[in-house]
Amino acid sequence: MKENNQSKKVVVQALRVNQWLKNWGSVQFDPKNHRREPEKYFYIFSLSARQLRSLSGVNRRDTKGGKKRSLDLGIQRSHEQSRSKNIAEYIKYGYPWSDLTKSQRHDIRYDDLRKPGWLPTAIVVNILTNRDKRDGVSVAPKDIITVDVTDTHLAEIKLPLSKRTKQWSPEKIHPLEVIDGQHRLLAFDENIDEDYELPVVAFYGLDISWQAYLFWTINIKPKRINPSLAFDLYPLLRTEDWLDKFEGHRVYREARAQEIVESLWSEPKSSWYQRINMLGESGVISVTQAAWIRALLKTYIKTSEGKGITIGGLFGAPAGHDEMTIPWNRSQQAALLIYLWNSIEKSIKKSQADWAKKLRATNYKRKIEGDPAFSGPHTLLNNDQGVSVVLNVTNDLLFKNADKMELKEWRLNTEVSVPEALEDLSNKQKRLVAFIDQITEALSTFDWRSSGAEGLTETEKTLKLSLRGGSGYREFRRQLLKHLSKDKKLAFDTKAIYKDLGYDEEAG
Repeated sequence: MKENNQSKKVVVQALRVNQWLKNWGSVQFDPKNHRREPEKYFYIFSLSARQLRSLSGVNRRDTKGGKKRSLDLGIQRSHEQSRSKNIAEYIKYGYPWSDLTKSQRHDIRYDDLRKPGWLPTAIVVNILTNRDKRDGVSVAPKDIITVDVTDTHLAEIKLPLSKRTKQWSPEKIHPLEVIDGQHRLLAFDENIDEDYELPVVAFYGLDISWQAYLFWTINIKPKRINPSLAFDLYPLLRTEDWLDKFEGHRVYREARAQEIVESLWSEPKSSWYQRINMLGESGVISVTQAAWIRALLKTYIKTSEGKGITIGGLFGAPAGHDEMTIPWNRSQQAALLIYLWNSIEKSIKKSQADWAKKLRATNYKRKIEGDPAFSGPHTLLNNDQGVSVVLNVTNDLLFKNADKMELKEWRLNTEVSVPEALEDLSNKQKRLVAFIDQITEALSTFDWRSSGAEGLTETEKTLKLSLRGGSGYREFRRQLLKHLSKDKKLAFDTKAIYKDLGYDEEAG
């Protein structure tokens, strides 16, 4: 950026971008409907947030006055001050520190959550020309922004302000109008360092209908990143000290959940080895990483606090009479869940239950790896609902029996690997593995067929359909607990859990 001494205007060096195809000439341009033919170039540059904020106006859509929607030339949504304030906090402190509560911010345990608050995505604006009018008003001549082309790919943007001027306002209307990024820009109404610059993409004299089209394609058309891919980035974001205190802020618990899921997927001895849809890809018949993480956050990694929580998470809440959190490291936690699911697979393979036989006898369009009753496309053990309910019920049973199983006594050093923890669990924690095997044997007698399985009666299909959707999870959990209560060794605990969850009251 330089200052022109003659005009006293700030001059910004910009890249001139040619983004125009020849066949676009066949587009129907219509000046009467605010779609006049646009310039074939736009410009990319950086500008201090303070200066950009001074130069920019925001045209918002408004329903007041009953104006016809086709006559409302505003394209922006209403300004949510809380959103801009949250962005300002992010700029100052980064994520996730910006999302902490006041008390958490004063807790030194969370100091390592401070990160840079980068905003690398450009603010998209339009430079108003002297022929543009908004509600009948044009930019004052002295406030016009001019563009001088200096080279095929370079230009100078001359702004109507001086570097020495901290406060600037237009005589009439602002020479820039925001197409996309109003909440980011208005975040700088908060007290933020004046040297912070923002990338800018600037169109020149772009008619208002094309601005609306751009806003729509930027904010509505793109497909959002799928949650599994987002969680799959966690290994690149985390550090060891992040994960060591996962019981605090949600981001720690999410990171721990992601690591456990990664262990289930990557450990060759795991029944879920290479079977979890880690990137949330379509067409893959398996549970996604995001679904696993959501299920773990609601079960094994949940806290003991919050509305509706009657039973805490084995890994995330105080368990037992002395109300201490079980002091397991991440390898032990992963090992427990790997052993649990291996035991389920083993019990299913041995099962001669009618439902399992029917799934094995089904003709599938593609080859099924393993037992179709456990890993096929029509078993609930291989979809989001089944995984969630299994984790719910097994967490509740282990949480209730934390003292009896002496879970706090199983201690390993933090450097132990998942295979080492799995071996120690299998060979030395006899009481715990016997209890898990008892649970999984009882689980194998439940009818795990999905509503899409062949050979279901109408009654059975209706029952399976009732397990789908938001309310279906609770009903599924209720039915599974009811089934497990038929096992004499599990009856006492499952009936107690049934009561804790309020199912008795519902039945009454």
